[in-house]
Amino acid sequence: MAWHCSGSTNEEMVSKLKEAKIIGTEKAEAAMLAVDRAKYCHAADPYQDRPRQIGFNVTISAPHMHAYALTFLTDQLFDGAKALDVGSGSGYLTACMAHMVGPRGRVLGIEHIPELVKISIKNVIEDNPHFIEDGRLKFLEGDGRLGVADDGPYNAIHVGAAANSLPQELVEQLAPGGRLICPVVAIEGFNRLQNLLQIDKDADGSIKRKKLMDVSYVLLTDANTQLNN
Repeated sequence: MAWHCSGSTNEEMVSKLKEAKIIGTEKAEAAMLAVDRAKYCHAADPYQDRPRQIGFNVTISAPHMHAYALTFLTDQLFDGAKALDVGSGSGYLTACMAHMVGPRGRVLGIEHIPELVKISIKNVIEDNPHFIEDGRLKFLEGDGRLGVADDGPYNAIHVGAAANSLPQELVEQLAPGGRLICPVVAIEGFNRLQNLLQIDKDADGSIKRKKLMDVSYVLLTDANTQLNN
């Protein structure tokens, strides 16, 4: 599928995503306007609607995938919510989530490449330093597949790489009423695909699973495997 939501500025990119009905909520739109993608994607044409390399065999997802994620998680990224971004990369989506939860909320970005943790902190300081100063946003080095149980449970969890199977540790760290968005590898016939899954935890702890769309992400793996690919 071809995407046509590229822009020459952040505002134009967001406008095209809205026109295409990929951004589906006002809160998601406001977050993407408040967080300048160019501060997190240091390549030529940062507002192009395609994934870009950010080093260490990591990509920043295409803007349309970020728009979808923020739209799917809008109800869970309420004022004062707690959220976790697994595979936070350059910190872009983590910062968007921090905008949505407000100063009373808290967002953790977890990344297993220490250099990317440093880069993401630098990016946010250059773009929205108050996110770190008011304590709503923090980046950690660690294995995101395990989540960060000590800081949970989370109202919203986003996973930015494809897992071979749904990480149960992350499901367990969802708060009642919480939602997890995660790409998961699926075998259909002779084809190896990736499905973007939405996992909702009801008030009684029961889980509902929904396939949102087919996607293509880098694999969720350990740091050594990632760096040696």
